[in-house]
Amino acid sequence: MVFETEKFTKIQNRYVQSMIAKPNIVKDIMHAVQRVVGQGQVSLHEPSFNGNELKYLKACLDTTFVSSVGRFVDQFENDLAEFTGAKHVISVVNGTSALHIALKLSGVKELDEVLVPSLTFVATANAVTYCNATPHFVEVEPLTFGIDAQKLRDYLIKNTKKISGKSVNVSTGRVIRAMVVMHTFGHPSDLESLIKIARDFDITLVEDAAEALGSFYKKRHVGTFGHFGVLSFNGNKTITTGAGGAILTNDEKLFREAKHITTTAKVPHRWEYCHDQVGYNYRMANINAALGCAQLEQLAENLSKKRSLYLKYFEAFKNVAGVKLISEPHECKSNYWLQTLLLDTGQAKFRDEILKATNDAGQMTRPSWQLMSELVQFLDCPRMDLDVSKALSRRLINIPSSSKLMDDNF
Repeated sequence: MVFETEKFTKIQNRYVQSMIAKPNIVKDIMHAVQRVVGQGQVSLHEPSFNGNELKYLKACLDTTFVSSVGRFVDQFENDLAEFTGAKHVISVVNGTSALHIALKLSGVKELDEVLVPSLTFVATANAVTYCNATPHFVEVEPLTFGIDAQKLRDYLIKNTKKISGKSVNVSTGRVIRAMVVMHTFGHPSDLESLIKIARDFDITLVEDAAEALGSFYKKRHVGTFGHFGVLSFNGNKTITTGAGGAILTNDEKLFREAKHITTTAKVPHRWEYCHDQVGYNYRMANINAALGCAQLEQLAENLSKKRSLYLKYFEAFKNVAGVKLISEPHECKSNYWLQTLLLDTGQAKFRDEILKATNDAGQMTRPSWQLMSELVQFLDCPRMDLDVSKALSRRLINIPSSSKLMDDNF
């Protein structure tokens, strides 16, 4: 016992000495995070299962309906439609497949280009390539990390021309068919301005709201403004179905097409197997939807907890120099999926030290994604000037954001 006590004391002393040597910004950020989440191991974002999850999962097992047919699939879609205000919802196996189908049914095809932010998760760009199209990387603005509407408009004016009513990239000769608006970390992008650009340049707008369930732009849920919107229910999202996603649309015809093509394009019949086009086995399983139904019942409470977590972080960081806690945009309501720090330009050099210190102390933090334009598979894709994206990618840090951090017994 004496040996173990001495061993712990030595480890603690080494830790204290290592912290003394670190720059103030590193110590200040680590201590601010600890004031909110405490000491010990804390994940970046993990799910909470405090409701009817076991009850609904058992119902699936009892009925044997665990695959893509069952009452929970319909219930989950109906509940999502009610919460988001979308007229139609199709649940699928993940957010990437949702985006793939959204782009395909938006007319994206081989040799087309699709405007996507370089600052995004890789699924956004991957889904474009599934349509044999090319990602065209565009700049973001530093308040919401969404597409910079003014810079994009100026860029399209200079670099496109209208041919048969379509905007064509003058450098590549390819049609710019669609634009994917990403609501980064749950913060709504400037939808009003981007919708105007899409209309003026005859570009279809699709919303990547994978991270934004529970986020609203001017009192309307994101994912309901574009031709399609998509959601994700991965294990690290605001609610989870284990693995899963959803397609949102207000168009009846598109809804029917999406539901058909995600169900292997099978023509309905009591016993025959007839498929009238190439389809995809993308439908969500009933057992996943059951989990989602229970999670949706707790969504309002979890969103409230995540907002309370933001307020606690706000207090903890308001006197920390050199860093800013990101807040929801004006006239928007964010779900605060991932609480995010933005280092001042002069403090960017300490980002990796901050990441190491916090993770060494048990508080899981992470940087933003590597820019899509810098990934080897996308190096030859067209892009506009991305100086802001490059600067932001060196300065962003996500900090622990689970709703359960606000539980009394945490």
